[in-house]
Amino acid sequence: MPAYLTETIGAIAATLTTLCWLPQTLQIIKTKETKAISLSSQALFATGVCLWLIYGVLIVSWPIIGANVATLALLIIIITLKLRHG
Repeated sequence: MPAYLTETIGAIAATLTTLCWLPQTLQIIKTKETKAISLSSQALFATGVCLWLIYGVLIVSWPIIGANVATLALLIIIITLKLRHG
């Protein structure tokens, strides 16, 4: 498979899996309701995302790097709001 096709598939997958966090983040910002959000689950997931980001940097994969930077930013917002609003 050509490298550009592999990178395109990775970029599409990264975009879709990152965008899935956007509605949740916007809902929490809007309502300030975080009761149903598990802090430990979000922290564990954020740790995994950090490790994926490091992996992406090590193999120089821009789809992995970009997706994990964006996902981590959304998770930081969610975790911050969870800590702030319980």
